[in-house]
Amino acid sequence: MSSKVVTRFAPSPTGYLHIGGARTALFNWLFAKASGGEMLLRIEDTDRERFSEDAVSAIKDGLTWLGLDWQGEAISQFSGAGRHREVAEALVDKGEAYYCYATQEELVQMREDAKAAGLPPRYDGRWRDCDPSNAPSDDTPRVIRIKAPKDGETVVEDQVQGTVRFPNKDLDDFILLRSDGTPTYMHAVVVDDHDMGVTHIIRGDDHLTNAARQQIIYAAMGWDIPVMCHIPLIHGADGAKLSKRHGAIGVEAYRAMGYLPEALRNYLVRLGWAHGDDEIMSTEQIIGWFGFDGMNKAAARFDFAKLENLNGHYIRHCDDESLVIALEAVLHEVDGGDLISANMTEKRRKQLVEAMPGLKERAKTLKDLAQGAAFLFVERPLDLDEKAQGILDEEGREIVGKVLPALENLSEWDASSVDICIRAFAESQEMKLGKVAQPLRAALTGRGVSPGVFDVLAVLGREESLARLRDNTV
Repeated sequence: MSSKVVTRFAPSPTGYLHIGGARTALFNWLFAKASGGEMLLRIEDTDRERFSEDAVSAIKDGLTWLGLDWQGEAISQFSGAGRHREVAEALVDKGEAYYCYATQEELVQMREDAKAAGLPPRYDGRWRDCDPSNAPSDDTPRVIRIKAPKDGETVVEDQVQGTVRFPNKDLDDFILLRSDGTPTYMHAVVVDDHDMGVTHIIRGDDHLTNAARQQIIYAAMGWDIPVMCHIPLIHGADGAKLSKRHGAIGVEAYRAMGYLPEALRNYLVRLGWAHGDDEIMSTEQIIGWFGFDGMNKAAARFDFAKLENLNGHYIRHCDDESLVIALEAVLHEVDGGDLISANMTEKRRKQLVEAMPGLKERAKTLKDLAQGAAFLFVERPLDLDEKAQGILDEEGREIVGKVLPALENLSEWDASSVDICIRAFAESQEMKLGKVAQPLRAALTGRGVSPGVFDVLAVLGREESLARLRDNTV
């Protein structure tokens, strides 16, 4: 086995890159990075009826957005069909596998007989030790089956699950090559992992039983068995199996919801791995700390509230220009993005950067940022939301009208100057600051909730601010 660590991510291209697959890819990528090795990408596309080029693109795009790169070109499992057949036939030649001519009717009868005897349904091995001369001379379909050991046990030494023992009586002579010459998943995976030089297999613990069967093939071929690491699956916050309502959706959906890739990476790594009590970790820190010793056996629970809070932290600590760039990249996907995209000018982009300090304090996602920044991109007269309409009743508009002259007379226009002006007005009217600020914010943004009024006034500038206020006076 190679001294260099080689991991692989091997998704089936039948749909999007779901969140569980993304976490598996992340763990493989991190372990490779932490070990100075490399991660390979293999597309397990032998199921041609369900194969989709769009799904392959979605998987690659999802990995790229998450910042998970792979070495070389993606490898197609389907393209190795000839090699898979060659190895299966080599196993027959070595006496480690055999041709089986059992018909479909016979297999059905085997299952029924086993069920009647209270046994699990399994192939009964009738062709296992037959003399090849007894094989049908016609074109009877045949498959290749492995000669699984009958006695003892197969032991999987797993980095997370520990020593796991499988009685060999439960591991029947499974099929390696189907009658049409195509390999089964069990066989193709072993051949591919060996030929690709994979040293460490990191995948969900639902593959643990597969590991036992795959080790039989490795042993039969005399190949080194990769280091096995079966990580716990992700459950919903309620402990139930992860479903769409819990977050079992494609990575592209998280992008459209406005999550930052670095925040999603940080969150996903904590679903099954830990470094003490650390919650917020840079990618560099995670790579430096990552290893099998931090992995958990228990199923992880996906919690949107925790993800949102973590994403909010990353947004608040992101520099303003980088945050605008991140927002621009998803404007066509997030709610409210079309308005910003359609009305983006050089001036308004500059205003957006200037508004970021106030916007990001309230935002947990880029979607929140887009909605919060909408006031910069709307045209007059503003379309007031329901809450803003309630605030700008007769009294609210009267307050706007009274404070307007003070703002018009300002010689300087910045957050500090408008702050002093509005506070002085409120004091002169014996009003609380909020009583003045609320209608001003509603008039300036058209929303009941917005960034601080002083920041809004400063970012919009004198001309636009005064025009919007004049639109909403009595």
